[in-house]
Amino acid sequence: MTAKECITGRRSIRRFTDRPVSHGLLSRIVETASFAPSWKNTQITRYIAVEGEAKAALAKCTSLFPGNGAIMESAPVVIAVTIITGRSGYERDGSFSTPKGDRWQMYDAGIASEAFCLAAHEEGLGTVILGLFDEEEAAKLLNLPEGRQLAALIPVGYPAEAPAAPRRKTVEELLSFQS
Repeated sequence: MTAKECITGRRSIRRFTDRPVSHGLLSRIVETASFAPSWKNTQITRYIAVEGEAKAALAKCTSLFPGNGAIMESAPVVIAVTIITGRSGYERDGSFSTPKGDRWQMYDAGIASEAFCLAAHEEGLGTVILGLFDEEEAAKLLNLPEGRQLAALIPVGYPAEAPAAPRRKTVEELLSFQS
């Protein structure tokens, strides 16, 4: 599969089969995703694979958008994407490197999340990145240590659907040139 085929072929999957995802396969996907770029190579993204009863409890942290709970329940595993705070976008003395402040850490988490999803797609798995959930309750369930923040939840599994690609904006809408 070429990079273009992987990018244009990946879809947000919201229904999964009950086929389990092996820990070895998840490890390979994370190994691939670890090559995602990050601010000054800080590599702040960490992944937690949530299964079984813990996944069921996590799925209940979606009162902001109950549909996300159903998606998580349908997936055999949910990846909690977490970040180590206070590193990406910061200098060693704790000051910000740019006016963007601490927003670089979420930027890095987004890059890592997409790298994870593309690596999963290449392995035949489906994913969807979820951002609507009770972050405080989910972080408590995941027992995140101080200095770690939950960035996103990614249900992962073998797709039970093959959605068509949504309409895309034209290149003329997306790209401009300046001289």
